[in-house]
Amino acid sequence: MSQSITRVFDLLSESIAKYNKSDVFASKIKGEWKRISANDFIHSINQLSLGLLKIGIEKGDKIAIISESRPEWNIVDFAVQQSGAIGVPLYPNITVDDYRYIFNDANIKLIFVGDESLLHKAQEAAKDAPSVQEIYCFDKVLGGKHWKEISERADNEDINKLESIKASIKPDDLLTLIYTSGTTGNPKGVMLSHQNLISNFESCKNNFPIDETCRALSFLPLNHVYERMVLYLYMSKGLSIYYAQNMATIAEDLRDVQPHIFTTVPRLLEKVYDKIVAKGYELSGTKRRIFLWALNLGLKYDPNQTFGWWYNTQLKWAKKLVFSKWQEALGGNIRMICSGAAALQPRLARVFWAAGIPVSEGYGMTETSPVIATNRIMPLDLRIGTVGPIIDGTTVKIADDGEILVKGPNVMMGYYNKPELTKEVIDHEGWLHTGDIGKLEEGKYLKITDRKKEIFKTSGGKYVAPQVLENKMKESVYIEQMMVVGESQKFPAALIIPEFVSIRDWCKSQGIQYTSDAEMIKNQQVLKLIFGEIARFNKEFAPYEQVKKFTLLATPWSVEGGEITPTLKPKRKAINAKFKEIIDRMYE
Repeated sequence: MSQSITRVFDLLSESIAKYNKSDVFASKIKGEWKRISANDFIHSINQLSLGLLKIGIEKGDKIAIISESRPEWNIVDFAVQQSGAIGVPLYPNITVDDYRYIFNDANIKLIFVGDESLLHKAQEAAKDAPSVQEIYCFDKVLGGKHWKEISERADNEDINKLESIKASIKPDDLLTLIYTSGTTGNPKGVMLSHQNLISNFESCKNNFPIDETCRALSFLPLNHVYERMVLYLYMSKGLSIYYAQNMATIAEDLRDVQPHIFTTVPRLLEKVYDKIVAKGYELSGTKRRIFLWALNLGLKYDPNQTFGWWYNTQLKWAKKLVFSKWQEALGGNIRMICSGAAALQPRLARVFWAAGIPVSEGYGMTETSPVIATNRIMPLDLRIGTVGPIIDGTTVKIADDGEILVKGPNVMMGYYNKPELTKEVIDHEGWLHTGDIGKLEEGKYLKITDRKKEIFKTSGGKYVAPQVLENKMKESVYIEQMMVVGESQKFPAALIIPEFVSIRDWCKSQGIQYTSDAEMIKNQQVLKLIFGEIARFNKEFAPYEQVKKFTLLATPWSVEGGEITPTLKPKRKAINAKFKEIIDRMYE
């Protein structure tokens, strides 16, 4: 760990001020990129810290941030840290009930929100949360308090008090409460210290082929510990951080910013790949043949292997004729894409690497700040299909039942207000029980096989790991979402939401009239298409693991609908309950 950075806010003096960039952060407002310089960033933070002290914020108070990604989020984050308060970042898209529960559980005193809609949600939840004293909004909203009102109350006479508070904060003090979305029950507040986050980005930062000349594009939620940790890592290396406008504008923002790095979830890479392939199939004649030839070459690629002169010569031409356009679509400067939160399909890793776009898959959890293992770009140390070697300073062992156990400076302080639950996951020897099943390949590269609680037993006594089946079958361009069921049943079955854009294209190619999503899931030819996809992937599994029946659904699962978490993981219990009749019919 850097001697000079022992508390996260030390990044301001040791990195932000040191690199002194004109674009520490940038966001697009009304079609124009607005950049914040190092001096303005630090000044805004200090003024807000002094303002917080003036309105009575004390060390240990809990302050919530509910906002989309924007520089104001980071200013509040650091100002809260410096004032000795505890930041509680929340997803903008969770329910009012979740907000209400967290406001009360964490005893939230102050709330910062991004826009008018979030202000109304927070106000509704705060009606039943007596600890909440005030809500401030980043946008100017009629009838709402603007966040700059706090900075305007800053009193420079408090500067010594602020410095005294900063000096009193220790590396193992509580930095933040991060409420995990959880697939069952109420959210849990994960307590992370300054040391937890710092140890994690210090262990990871030398694996990133980036320096102070680089730009990063950020579009994952900042309340997610992975994006937050990575942003601290970027700051420590002097990067400029640009925020995408929203998920729909990422393609445009990539072209604008021309970033050298970004973090993502596999689903976004899948969508990029699917769009590229769909466009390739629209080509005709020689262009189509060249595209498919390049794609086939890419799907065989492995950065650890040497394929010989002939393959390398072909790949060189494939990069020039086809893959160079992929690079241009991502801005033309990509040195590394970091993928996390779910399993990355090996074929995606192979084809992006072949295209000269290195993808590093990692693994972690909120409780470990978050990274446990990651494939490494520099020096090259990776295995496609695994999440890579364990990070420095962290120890992993595999329990007798296959569960991954973790010990290290990145392991959380515990669950807030839940000592008994903490004891359930951190044993008396200090090992965190992750709930994930895995193994170490070649004694070094961690491979995740499933969630311990998600493995089910069929009526024949055979264990089935649903996540493995789902991840494999979602390689199909025709399958968007999928959940395998079959607890205590004769065989596994599945609920499937098709990838309707691909289905529409397929129907067009087959001369089938596409009416509506609801109609097409009943179409016999579409059902036959999906059946063929399932049968193709079933061959890779044992007979007792194979999906024997499926039902297509017309409406994608969403956070708002309660079927998936904000990190896009299926809430299996909720889905089982919601679609119980449909599931039961598959077993009649």
